[in-house]
Amino acid sequence: MNERIKQLRKALDLTQQKFADKLGVKRNTVGQWECGINAITDRVIFSICREFDVSEEWLRTGEGEMFEQLTEQQKIMKYTALLLKDKDSVIANAIQTLIVTYEQLDDASKTTLEKIALQYIDNLKKSQ
Repeated sequence: MNERIKQLRKALDLTQQKFADKLGVKRNTVGQWECGINAITDRVIFSICREFDVSEEWLRTGEGEMFEQLTEQQKIMKYTALLLKDKDSVIANAIQTLIVTYEQLDDASKTTLEKIALQYIDNLKKSQ
């Protein structure tokens, strides 16, 4: 796996420092992973896959494509699921509360909220 981390970093055209910065680790940690000095934990694998859209199967085994081939909708669903797994996250709690609140609305309120969201998105696109 150490060689695949190096291969990935080079494919992304990142220095060890920039790769480390994106993962929130020290540069020498990345170097130690790449040289096989330090073990690569499941948490590190999860972080790499999430941060760089890397296929976990490829990272662990070398099989398949390096990068996940996801539609935008699939990416959103994936990142939402990842966020919601973190039970201590303020963002995860806010998303969960929003979902529960939305489900408690009557149909007319849901329709109104959806219209507001669509108008917001339209206005956001116009302002960019």
